[in-house]
Amino acid sequence: MKLSRLITFVLLVSLCALAVAAPATTGMTMGKADVKSAGPLAFGPDGILFVGDSLGAQIVAIDTGDTKAGPSASINVQGIDGKIAAALGTTADQISIRDIATNPVSKNVYISVNRGRGADAKAVILKLDASGKLAEVSLDNVKHSAAVLPNPPTQDSQKTNTITEVRYVDGKVLVAGLSNEEFSSNMKVIAFPFQSADRGALIEMYHGSHARYETNSPIRTFVPYTINNQQFILAAYTCTPLVKIPVSELKSGAKIQGTTIAEMGAGNQPLDMVAYKKNGHEYILMANSTHGVTKLDTAHLETYKAITAPSDVAGVPFTNIEDLKNVKHLQAYDDKQALVLSGSSGAMDLRTVALP
Repeated sequence: MKLSRLITFVLLVSLCALAVAAPATTGMTMGKADVKSAGPLAFGPDGILFVGDSLGAQIVAIDTGDTKAGPSASINVQGIDGKIAAALGTTADQISIRDIATNPVSKNVYISVNRGRGADAKAVILKLDASGKLAEVSLDNVKHSAAVLPNPPTQDSQKTNTITEVRYVDGKVLVAGLSNEEFSSNMKVIAFPFQSADRGALIEMYHGSHARYETNSPIRTFVPYTINNQQFILAAYTCTPLVKIPVSELKSGAKIQGTTIAEMGAGNQPLDMVAYKKNGHEYILMANSTHGVTKLDTAHLETYKAITAPSDVAGVPFTNIEDLKNVKHLQAYDDKQALVLSGSSGAMDLRTVALP
């Protein structure tokens, strides 16, 4: 009996070890990655790049093969949109840069682009190395897998918001956006390697600037954040509530009421958020369409009371970073620098800046 139990124990340990050791490319196939629209980007393990494809209603995982460690560098590419357009054989007014992401291992920068306008736009992924060299990541014959999102929005005006943000955390891909559910604001947690995506959690939050609870406004950007040893996401919405949502509640079909802990002003859309530490303190840097780049002090987030009454500006304190202007995208580069895409159409620059 003791021998039998020992054998069973050894087998269970072996199976667990195999499960842990399963490569990130499990379930991937070689061939064309049918990406209809290249949107939000995020990196996972072993050089896996996640691409949010709103028009295709899917998250596509691409094996970039980019796993060689590289040093942090200072990036400064003037006129990056013109250089991208030239590499794609077009002009800057015929491309739109959708997102940027840094491979945390190689420090190469990946850029999602739509080449062309309207229904004829082509999804493109580019890689920028430390020397400033641009190269297109082929989607025609690449190892990849996809998680198809159920219940995507059906109205044409909402389809581009099927996926608004993607993050990879602890073996899971977190996907924010809209669905055609009763609460259309949605957050899905998809295990990786992919199996299937469920309907996601349905999210409600109080919007102080609008003086009402809302269920149809999508999360625009978010960061995972630990508060008192509990995992949350801090999510930012248009006009500009900051809402904390426990990850443990993000279950398929669950109706969740997030806690609004800040209102950062009306007439504004948050674009990107970066969480970081500096001099022993924790902060979030947020790029905004109207309010510029703001720095939020995240000490004692658990102490802020829920905002449940009309308010324009309240809650978590923040300051404006006056040195950063016209920022369109903002991502982490390393623990001391952020990667910033700034400027206007035809004159956009990509550079690293010190985290303030």
